[in-house]
Amino acid sequence: MNATLGRDGELRAPLLQGLWEHVRSGQEEILLSPYLPASFALLAHLLLCAPFLALDALAGSCLRVRSWRIAAGSGPPPPPPPRRWLPCFWRVLCGYGTTVLPATALLHGLRSPQLPARAPSCRQLFVEVFASLLLFDTLFFVCHVAMHRVPWLYRNTHQLHHRHHAPFALAAQDSGPLELLSLLLLSLGSAWAVGCHPLSEAAFHLLNTWLAVEDHCGYELPWALHRLLPCIGGAPHHQLHHAVHSVNFAPYFIHWDVLFGTYREPGRHSPAD
Repeated sequence: MNATLGRDGELRAPLLQGLWEHVRSGQEEILLSPYLPASFALLAHLLLCAPFLALDALAGSCLRVRSWRIAAGSGPPPPPPPRRWLPCFWRVLCGYGTTVLPATALLHGLRSPQLPARAPSCRQLFVEVFASLLLFDTLFFVCHVAMHRVPWLYRNTHQLHHRHHAPFALAAQDSGPLELLSLLLLSLGSAWAVGCHPLSEAAFHLLNTWLAVEDHCGYELPWALHRLLPCIGGAPHHQLHHAVHSVNFAPYFIHWDVLFGTYREPGRHSPAD
């Protein structure tokens, strides 16, 4: 039970209880749908990419926005034109429709999730989201290194993602069907392993998607999360990985790359690398 004891000795519902009851009200069938995880992931990805599509449109005429582009070679690259976004969008959509949606629907049916009556406390939500993010970051680091170090895995799963030497937001999920499926399974598995409340799980997936989109956006924004938290690599960290494939394997945090000697600080590399 997550209820707290108030000063008057009565049990009080958590701060998030009202939100959870609103979400649950008349929505149980949707929330328990086997198609929800993949649909939620795709919709969240597309919506979170929208602000960066707007930045790409503005970068052609606004010098301030163009100055935020991460430098590659002699200077900031031009923003990706619509002809790069549209094929990428169709590849992501096809990957979800043909692989991710049916596979996650099957797993969701086997898991038979339930909706608890009580919401998590704010502390529980924070702990579960942070633990899931750390676990996902660890699992992704291991899988990512394996995909680069095993030639067969690289050719058949990860090479498609590295077609983008200067990535953009939508390219965060522009991968082959197997890699796209593995990414979603890693995120779902991380939340399930931690034992997240459904509300915590939704918050984790939203944050995870945002961080992935920001990693690939191609912009070093003044308000980017890595400027506030030095433990996060951010877009410059990951864009360097797309330029130099042997460094910066972790998706978000930098501690695994530092521990295993694969960390490279953005701005300190040469084409020879």
